[in-house]
Formats: sequence, C-alpha cells, structure tokens
Amino acid sequence: MNKDKWNKLSFASQMGNIGSEINRAIYWRELGDKKNKEESLWRALELIDLTAMQRKSVELLRLREVVCDLFMSANNYKISSELLKKYFLDFALLAQNKK
Repeated sequence: MNKDKWNKLSFASQMGNIGSEINRAIYWRELGDKKNKEESLWRALELIDLTAMQRKSVELLRLREVVCDLFMSANNYKISSELLKKYFLDFALLAQNKK
C-alpha cells in the first residue's frame, strides 16, 4: 500500500480496510487455504503498522498483538473471529456512511 495514499484516508476507512483483510484471512483459514490466509494476514498487519505509525497509537499496536495471537499463537486473549469481524464492521459502516 502506498503510504501517502493510505495516510489520506480517514481513520474509519483505514480500519475498514484493515477489517477487510482480517475477514479475508478468517475466510481463507476456514477454507484451509494457508497461503491466501497468510497473504491476507500480512497485508492486514502492514496496514495496522502504517496506521499505528501515522496515528502514533498504542491501541493499534495492542490490536496487532491480538490479531497475531489469534492467527499465529495460542489465542491467549480468547478473541473469536466473530468478535474481530464485528469490531471492524462498525468502522466499515462508518466509513461508508461518510461517503
């Protein structure tokens, strides 16, 4: 993702886009497609990093930690895929309503 283009998006749009990648990773994981799951996950993490750097947000770094825990660790935070989907859906709806 082009950093300058990304930084021009609203926070809601950024989070909605991150959520789209998270949803794709969940979808591919449920289908057992490791390659596509990992590609979507890495794109989501890249977008979280870009947003965290722009916004200087510790909360976004915590989100990154939770996402990594869900997909690459033992899910110590006990976060479900459904909870993450619902979390990001609000941002996508907010971004859509602002257009």
